[in-house]
Amino acid sequence: MSDLSIETTQLTKKFGSFTAVNSLTIKVQGTKCVGFLGPNGAGKTTTLKILTAMIHPNAGQAFINGIDVQAHKRQALHPCGVLIETPEIYPALTPREALSYIAELRGIPAGERPDRIRTVLEQVRMTDWIDKRTGKFSKGMKQRVNIAAALLPDPDILLLDEPTTGLDPRGMAEVRSIVVDLKKQKKLIFMSSHLLGEVADICDDVAMIDQGKLLIYDTLERVIEKVGGQGGGVEIDLSVEGSPAVEQKIRSIPGVDHVEHVDTRTYLIRFSGGLPTQERLLSDLVAARIGLVSFKASSGMARLEDAYLNLIKGGL
Repeated sequence: MSDLSIETTQLTKKFGSFTAVNSLTIKVQGTKCVGFLGPNGAGKTTTLKILTAMIHPNAGQAFINGIDVQAHKRQALHPCGVLIETPEIYPALTPREALSYIAELRGIPAGERPDRIRTVLEQVRMTDWIDKRTGKFSKGMKQRVNIAAALLPDPDILLLDEPTTGLDPRGMAEVRSIVVDLKKQKKLIFMSSHLLGEVADICDDVAMIDQGKLLIYDTLERVIEKVGGQGGGVEIDLSVEGSPAVEQKIRSIPGVDHVEHVDTRTYLIRFSGGLPTQERLLSDLVAARIGLVSFKASSGMARLEDAYLNLIKGGL
């Protein structure tokens, strides 16, 4: 559906004297993946909670497909699948049991539930665990079941709140791969994140927010063109899975400004100092004996970080 849309107008939410969302106006349309990017505490989760009628704004409105979420909650959210923060699953339940309960709540006819449950578990690659107790699952496995729950009604719109937060590198890679597959199904995906590499790898458009205010919304490339700088970034692959010790070795190398672990064996490294630093960085990484097997420029992520930092600094 090309007429899918998510919209807010002058949306404001205060908690006492603290303004979490500040006159936020944005309209997202079409079938695409939009990264809702901002630092922790920027107002991303609060915005998503208002969009899903979990909390009420102090001012402004939120719309799904042109329908006012606060005035017509059921109608507005009918086409949506939602994952806000990280809901916990009763540990004694299996994925089949947990999803059966959610399917009933979502009004899926009883005769359709078994096939629908198996379909969504296939989408998140959890069919082998359909009758295992979730209490023994890893965080990544639980998150895949949570995503399956959001997919149960076969939604046209997905609202995902930092779906990889708290996961280990393998879990992050698995969830990102699922989101990439969902993009192919012509859905509108609105995904909050504070991870630059994640947004650069997955999303078509970027909406940047800080202190509750929208800083920019455009395609990924246009955001980079408008406010990006000339920073440097590289992507490295290791022969072994990364670890906190490996990450610390990378961070200790002179000139390294930022390290992001984005896959089981992949890091994104942001550095200052231009080509001379990049040349020395390669030698230092080899000397660190961390199992380096590839080293390549990651200009898209680096330029997005420049844009992000320029906008965040400009909003202070």
